[in-house]
Amino acid sequence: MHTPPQDNWHNALARARGHAPFLARGLERLPELAELLAAGRGEDALVWARQAGADIGDVRAALRRERLAYATALAIGDLAGAFPVSRVMQELSDLADRALDAAIAAAIARRVPDSEPAGMIALALGKHGAQELNYSSDIDPILLFDPETLPRRDRDEPGEAAQRYARDIVQILAENTAEGYVFRVDLRLRPASEVSPLAISLNAALTHYESSALTWERAAFIRARACSGDVAAGEAFLAAIRPFVWRRSLDFGAIEEIGRLTARIRDNYHGAKIPGPGFNLKHGRGGIREVEFFAQTHQLIHGGRNPALRQRSTRPALDALAAADLISGEDAAVVGAAYDRLRTLEHRLQMVDDQQTHALPSGAALDNVARLEGLADGAALIAEVMELTEAVGQRFDRLIDVESRPVSRVGGGTGSVSGGLPDLLERLGFEDSESLAKRIDGWTDGRFRTLRSTAARAAFHAMLPELLESLSGAPDRARAIVRWEALLAGASSAINLFRLLEARPALLDQLVKILTLAPPLADQLGRRPELLDTLIDRSALDLPGDVAQLAGAMMLAEHDDDYERQLDRIRIVTGEKRFALGVQLIDAAHDPLDIGAALSRLAEAAITVAVEAAGAQFARVHGTVPGSELVVLGLGRLGGGVMTHASDLDIIYLFSGTHEGESGCTGIENGRPLGASLYFNRLASRVSGALSVPTAEGALYEVDTRLRPQGNQGPLAVSFDSFARYQRESAWTWEHMALTRARVLLGSPAARQELESIIAGVLNAPRDSAELRASLLTMRAEMAVHKSPQGPLDGKLLRGGLVDLEFIVHYLQLRERTAFHPDLRAAIGQLIAEDQLPKELAAAHDLMIRMLVASRLLAPDLKLPPPPAAQVLAQACGCDSGASLLHQFTLARQSVAHSWTAIFDTELEMNP
Repeated sequence: MHTPPQDNWHNALARARGHAPFLARGLERLPELAELLAAGRGEDALVWARQAGADIGDVRAALRRERLAYATALAIGDLAGAFPVSRVMQELSDLADRALDAAIAAAIARRVPDSEPAGMIALALGKHGAQELNYSSDIDPILLFDPETLPRRDRDEPGEAAQRYARDIVQILAENTAEGYVFRVDLRLRPASEVSPLAISLNAALTHYESSALTWERAAFIRARACSGDVAAGEAFLAAIRPFVWRRSLDFGAIEEIGRLTARIRDNYHGAKIPGPGFNLKHGRGGIREVEFFAQTHQLIHGGRNPALRQRSTRPALDALAAADLISGEDAAVVGAAYDRLRTLEHRLQMVDDQQTHALPSGAALDNVARLEGLADGAALIAEVMELTEAVGQRFDRLIDVESRPVSRVGGGTGSVSGGLPDLLERLGFEDSESLAKRIDGWTDGRFRTLRSTAARAAFHAMLPELLESLSGAPDRARAIVRWEALLAGASSAINLFRLLEARPALLDQLVKILTLAPPLADQLGRRPELLDTLIDRSALDLPGDVAQLAGAMMLAEHDDDYERQLDRIRIVTGEKRFALGVQLIDAAHDPLDIGAALSRLAEAAITVAVEAAGAQFARVHGTVPGSELVVLGLGRLGGGVMTHASDLDIIYLFSGTHEGESGCTGIENGRPLGASLYFNRLASRVSGALSVPTAEGALYEVDTRLRPQGNQGPLAVSFDSFARYQRESAWTWEHMALTRARVLLGSPAARQELESIIAGVLNAPRDSAELRASLLTMRAEMAVHKSPQGPLDGKLLRGGLVDLEFIVHYLQLRERTAFHPDLRAAIGQLIAEDQLPKELAAAHDLMIRMLVASRLLAPDLKLPPPPAAQVLAQACGCDSGASLLHQFTLARQSVAHSWTAIFDTELEMNP
């Protein structure tokens, strides 16, 4: 830490004694503290101050003595330049946490001696929650209580006891005695403060925030934290209401309210309009409040989608907004620096007489504050405030202009409906405009439940001109209109979608592209219209991160262990990411190979979180099996690391250790121990349910476990030993073929190594090449009989397609005992390097995988889609047109057929 020269401390003490009566009194009353400060021992002074009331038996007097000592020590260190403003605010906030905690403990102990202060919770909001308190701040806690754990006398009802404790807490902290006060306490931020008791039960508070809270309350909770009392219970409560604060879908009604709140900050200020005597550093234009609201407005709108924005403190919030490109780096730096300086000057105002003031005084008092800060006079102070507030004010002006602009119907121009809907449709080039106008009018006649409310119809009409203009540019207008109607029919609510499309017209073209080109995405959007707002983020066209990052996004907060909410969270994140990847594909933002790999990472992350959540819930009842763990093995496309939007999860559940173990339930009330085999089979079933059972947020994946030992006839989870024995003694050739794509998805390093060693031993076992060849040919012939190609784009089942290529690769892998990569592309690459395969099969593989990934969205029936979608599909596969794609596909199949003949010494009968 920077240590200022000794002269700085002496100068700070002189300025404090000469210009701040409150500090002068503190130094006079606390000579030991003054001596430490005069010696430049700032950190030692803080330690001394923290213990200043330790020898005082009365908690009221002890807290007041500590507060006086701490405020004095911080102020002198601040004036000396030893403590930056961020440190000062943090220390003052920590002092408030300690004081509130001590007051809670004292209030409860007074009524129930020797009890632990459980069940009484203090949530810090405002500057206290943000850890940005100033020298004379109020604190604005919300006091909650848990009726089940709150200590109380037998004759006291929980609510009655909580109110008594709340009154005592306020009195302990806020009563102005001969020693002064600790903190003024304002409880008006609690739910329905004008009619509610001082302390609210957890259930009542939860009900309020889930059902009837206002937008300003959401804004207040951006900075909330559990600070004192039963902190763990407070953190659990905050986790429970996180969806109320941080909404993933843009709420345009809330955004309009934010606009009104921002404008109201200016409207409700009646002090001096420009810096000078009477100007309020907090409420004036460009002041502290505008900086805070500048950050919080952006956080409230975008923080639901980006957890990195959920910063309580102002400077970190500004930095996070700049990192997310929501504000410029320059704005973050300028506004942040102004905030720090304005907070410093605010502190100087309050140091003088320990008054909660934010207004610049006049005359000699203004000069006095300036000289306390080390400035020449009041004029120098006003000049600096003028510069700071102008920089902030200009930026807040822009915010008000954007956020308070009302959502209104578009009039005039091409998009105007003022001349009548048929005329507009005719101008936009639609055929039979009269019939189409009647059809559109019918959308609001009660046919669609999404358009039955007055608000929904108003929002719809507001964005209708732009919608029609975008539909007019669709490559297939009729198809786009039909799919738009399907979206209206399938959605339970779409008012937010209408408002989003009006506010962000650029999304209309994206919507029309989805409706026209990708039926699965259009269906998904019909079920969840809010998915469209995922495209607002600038990162919407970026590939998602690694498995750990994706799993982190799916996890609930640390103290939130609600199982159902966790399953919903997995589905929300997975659905949004899959939708975004689909949009990236139709936008040609990335190679389908990369999109397939991202879909696989996404599935792996979902499995990781589902196993952790299901395992934790299961262990609460049945404990854990010592020396054993559940291990998940991925096969097929999941194992190979390239999936499509329609892929199932091919997995095998295994467990380490022996099947003879038993779960331990020591310390678990009513725990039920299970044998290892039953334990892991039930846990595996729970995980499959977590991944497949539809919740309120919809379905997730189909889970296919038929590749496990003995298929559907065998247990869902088997031990490593049983798996190894089955693979060595009983497995069919096709099961060993499947094992070449096996990849351990979840397990400790030791378990992974053990299982990978088992798999390697099975795959590297010697084989009779003639028997292997005969078995594979028989298997492929039977598959051809029972699984026919679905269309000319069936890159899997058409002869010469991916299935035949996989048979060739697996045959060579097992025969030569080489190239055992789960990734088929890597295996082909090694076989080519070893001269086992011709080079052209690498390109054939890549083309067919691109077709497989892209066609699941653009041609889900595997027929050649209409020309616009066929063109996008062709471009995704590196071809110029649909005809070119079919030609290249034929060449790829022929190259596979040639290799088939060369390797198996038999002709491959190609489909026409």
